[in-house]
Amino acid sequence: MRHSMFARRALVAAAALAIVPALAAAQAPDSSRVPKVGQQAPDFSGPASTRYGLLKDQLHLSDLKGKTVVLAFFPKSRTQGCTVQMEAYRDRYEKLFAGGKGIVVVSISADADTTQQSWARDANFPMVFVSDSSGEIGRTYGVFMSKYHMDNRVAFVLSPDGKITYRAMPFKELTEGAYGELASAVASASHATSAGTR
Repeated sequence: MRHSMFARRALVAAAALAIVPALAAAQAPDSSRVPKVGQQAPDFSGPASTRYGLLKDQLHLSDLKGKTVVLAFFPKSRTQGCTVQMEAYRDRYEKLFAGGKGIVVVSISADADTTQQSWARDANFPMVFVSDSSGEIGRTYGVFMSKYHMDNRVAFVLSPDGKITYRAMPFKELTEGAYGELASAVASASHATSAGTR
């Protein structure tokens, strides 16, 4: 049943994307500007929120060292494709992200922190959201689309030592296999470091 619900949402989102081909085409970032696998992830900070409210302090990526981190850049809160993606993360949180045990999912968009927080509250999303309203974080990662003032849909997995072990550009939120790849990358980053191989 959950698979058929995902398929229905994916179909609706695909139809929505067909209506805005210019934005869909803009989903492929310039790979020469995007940090590569094996590099240290650039540090950043930004206003953060959860389903429980706005965080008092900004989130600093460097504060998450020692944990596996998923950076999920996405274009805009409450839009079709982004809803499919974030609901899939929520509904498969245990499978994809070990229920958050030693893993932090940071969802990043150019939306205001209040917009992200209300969406997280309404949809009961377990992830942390970071507002990139200036586009600075997206520019640092080479994923910001100035023309649309939004971030591309790109996912990174960082090992507990802060190195990039996986990147998906774009993250194909309508493709079932993208979630399996992400789960494998998260598990690999978590286990490799705990085994001392990274």
